[in-house]
Amino acid sequence: MTETKARSRKNAVRLRARVKRKKPKFVRPESWRYFRLKETWRHPRGLDHKVRLMYKGWPPAAGAGYGGPRASRGLHPSGFREVLVYNVEQLGRIDPETQAARIAHRVGKRKRAGILAEARRKKIVVLNLREIKEAPSKEAPEEGKEGKPETQEESKKEETATESTEVEEEQAEEKPKRRRGRTKEQ
Repeated sequence: MTETKARSRKNAVRLRARVKRKKPKFVRPESWRYFRLKETWRHPRGLDHKVRLMYKGWPPAAGAGYGGPRASRGLHPSGFREVLVYNVEQLGRIDPETQAARIAHRVGKRKRAGILAEARRKKIVVLNLREIKEAPSKEAPEEGKEGKPETQEESKKEETATESTEVEEEQAEEKPKRRRGRTKEQ
């Protein structure tokens, strides 16, 4: 049963691609004539417009007859139906065989990490997968951090100290260059 659904979804995506190849590229009328007009489709509204009146020799206008197959409408190119997810609870409503999750743009790092972990556990496909390094556990200290400062304040102080010494060194190098045309005798 599931194999036939997956096969039919893949066939629907292939059918959509085949139909799209035969469809003309709809460009904005007279965009080839005026450079100020972009090629993005706009429906002609003029009383005597040749494309609107479907004159022979003018490009076709977009219309309902050029729609894609009903079976493939709303399908992602992978063959899954997209479901927008905002939190972990919404993953429970997703069918992993026919639907794929797309994590909403507004979701932050912490929730995103939770959603990705739960999706991995339930074997749900995530379309906008961007791996986030999960926060290390507080119990296990990391090895190799012995020589580094432990608090953020100390690390900031260290960074500013190194930056200030670098700036001083650059200024010391620039001072002799500022003397142009002057000699030490004057």
